[in-house]
Order: sequence, then structure tokens, then C-alpha cells
Amino acid sequence: MGDCLAGTTLGERIQAYSLLLLLAIPLIFMALQTSQAAEQSGIHEGVATCGGSTCHGRLAPTGKDVRQNELITWQDTTSAAGDHSKAWQVLRSARAQGITARLGLGPAQNAQACLGCHSEPAPEAMRGKSFQISDGVGCEACHGASSAWLGNHDAVDATHASNVASGMVALEDPKTRANVCLDCHFGSAKQGQFVTHKMMAAGHPQVSFELDLYSALQRHYNFYGNADDAKRKIPSSGIKFWAVGQEMAVERALTLYGDGDHNHEGAFPEFYFFDCQSCHRRFSSEPGAQLTAEANPARPVPPGTPPFDDENMIMLSAAARVTAPETGARFDAAAKSFHTAMAQDPGAAKAAAAELAGAARDLANSFAAHNFTRADTFAILDAVLSGAAARYTDYTGGSQAVMAADTLLNSLVAMGQVSRANAESVRPDINRLYAAVHDSNNWHPAEFRGAIQNAAAAVRKLQ
Repeated sequence: MGDCLAGTTLGERIQAYSLLLLLAIPLIFMALQTSQAAEQSGIHEGVATCGGSTCHGRLAPTGKDVRQNELITWQDTTSAAGDHSKAWQVLRSARAQGITARLGLGPAQNAQACLGCHSEPAPEAMRGKSFQISDGVGCEACHGASSAWLGNHDAVDATHASNVASGMVALEDPKTRANVCLDCHFGSAKQGQFVTHKMMAAGHPQVSFELDLYSALQRHYNFYGNADDAKRKIPSSGIKFWAVGQEMAVERALTLYGDGDHNHEGAFPEFYFFDCQSCHRRFSSEPGAQLTAEANPARPVPPGTPPFDDENMIMLSAAARVTAPETGARFDAAAKSFHTAMAQDPGAAKAAAAELAGAARDLANSFAAHNFTRADTFAILDAVLSGAAARYTDYTGGSQAVMAADTLLNSLVAMGQVSRANAESVRPDINRLYAAVHDSNNWHPAEFRGAIQNAAAAVRKLQ
């Protein structure tokens, strides 16, 4: 700068510096805005900040109020509880590299289309000095950016409510938890959080999710039974998490489909939303060939029309039949109208999706306020296993039903409403259902419907 202003008068220099300052003010203002935005949203301080031996990094569960070995559980590669910690590492596998190579995205570990879910989705400006992308889905991906609550969340006078007020995510609330989980386990409008049909064609696994079961598999804690524990971790039964999770999955699918940015891929619809097996079936031109597609009583679509994946709709309908029959009837009618509209035109489908999403939201509010009883759980189990059996024409619906049966049965045990020994008497029937959905390429709907009716009869004996 000195060279540029050499030979000028003092007045000219002052004028030049004033001009530079005026030019810099917008940049300074922008920097302050960025800093304030980061401060308001919070900084992701990184997994290492949670890992002290007096925090969550003990080798053994010896803590007074919490186990304090949560980090070790999160890192356990031998169980499902360690899957989040491996999320970024799997991007370096041959399978992941093959997917991104086919899509022309470069190395998977650097691809933005992958990092939204396989790492903690924190922008550069919101990463603390201990943040490492290689940590995968770290603590703050679910519990929220910790800069505002990390230092005080274990204080003597701290409460869960005060921590939530400081920015911790209230994961004990079913709707809040479902929103967090569905971002990656179903998809969202955020960058890198939507698995397209193109990605699945390149080798990405098909996405499926059930809130309560996945929550149980990813649990990093034990219940201590004190008052704060009850407020933070067990405010509602497993069945409530299951029911709300089903509604939120339906609403998320319909919202993404209806937003216009995700419901098409070039000249084609975005097939991610549709039932995979409706197109990926064996076919033959032989005169005596048996059709593999089956008519579905709740899905009035003409042959050859790819049906919207309704696995969560089936579960939601089963729950509503027991706890909110009037709202459930409206939901079922809206679902039929939606499927019909899907075979008409994009405008009709979008309007029907909005109507169905509204009906689903009403069910979520009903579930959140409902006190699920033992009788409710058994009735919903029967509705899933028997009442909805005719709707299990497709693999995804069957697999969702199996997860539901397992979840609801475990909920009865966890709430002390069925003994573990009695529940184990039904385990062979549940295992047969798991075997029936083990391989999507070996799906036999008629056999599955028979097996699920047998499971329903076994569950009725527990009442």
C-alpha cells in the first residue's frame, strides 16, 4: 500500500484510506453477520470434547447419573450402536468408491452428496477446533451444536430444560427425534441428504427406517431410574415413538415429493418414492407365465403404474384404527385418493399429497397426546399382523410390518405388560417373518401373509 501511495499528499492519502475503509465496511459487516449466525446456531465442538474420563469417555459404565462410557459404545464397531461412528469411514470402502465413480462424483469421502449423512452436517464456519469430519455422525449431529451448553450441561443446578433452552436437541420428544433421524434415514431438502434413484442404481442400499427400533439399536445409555432420567429418556412408551415415527416418515415422504425439487429426475419421475419391486420383477413372454404383481386393496392404481411406497402408510393406518378411528378413516380415504391421483397427472398428485400430509399431521398430534395402554398395543399389533395382511403385496410393506411386530412386542416387555418369558414364546414366529423378508429378491407375498397370520394368532395368546 505504501508503494501505491508514494508521492501523494497527506490529504490524498486520507482520502484513499477513507475509500478503502468504506469498501471494507460491507466485508466487515458480512463477517460479523457470519459470526453472529454461527453463534446463534452454535459451534459443533467435535466428539473429542465429550470424551474426557469425567465426561462420556470412561472405559467402564461407572458414572453416578449417566454411564459415562457412551463414547466407547458409540465407537463399538461390533454392534449397531457403533454404526454412526463408522459413517464416514465406509465412504472409503470399495463399494462407496464404486458408487461415486459411476456417478462422476469423485472420491466418496469428499463428495457433498454423501457427506450430508455420512458425516456431521456442520458448515465450515460452525466447526470448532476439535471437529473432525472423520468422526462420522458424531454426538452433535443428533444432540445439537454444543458451544452454548457443553460447559454447563453437567453443572449442579443444570436441568434438561435449561440445556434444551441453550440449544441441546430434545431427543426425548418423539417428533423432534423423528425429524432429526429422518434427515438421513429417509431424506431431507438439505444438501447431501437425499438418496436418489440414480444413487441406488449405482449401488447405494435401499433406504428403510423405523424410529423406535433404530433408536433402540443406537442407544448409548442405560436407565438409572432417577427423576431426571425419566424426564430425559423415557417420557413415553416405545409404541408412541413407533406411531409418531411412522407418521413423520409419511409426512416427510409426501413433503419431499410435493416440493417439486425432488419429484423428478430429468424427463422421468424420481423413482426413489416408488415401490422398488413394482418395477424390479421377473417377467416372461411365455403364454403360461404367472404374473408376479398383485393387486393391492388400498392402492387403486392401474397395472403398469409404479405405486408410491406406502409401507409407512400401512403402519400408520393400523395405529389410527385403534387410537383415532375417525381421523384414521380420513387418512385412509386421503391415501386412496393420493394413489389414484398418482395415475392421473402431476398437479393432481401434488394436491393429493398435500391433503394426505395434513391428515397424517392430525394423526401425529393425536398420537402425541394419547396415553397408549396395554390393550392399545395389543390391538395395534393385531391390526398390523392380521388386519392389514391383505396390503402386504410388496416387500417394503412386509419388512416394515416385521419391524413393527418386533418393536411393539418389545414395548410390551419394556413396560412390564408382558413377561420376557411369554414374549419369547412368540419369538420363533417373529424370526420366521424376519427370514421371509431377508432377501428382497426372494419375496413371496402369499407365503408371507400366511406366516404373519400365524404370528398374529401366537400374539393373541399373550393377552
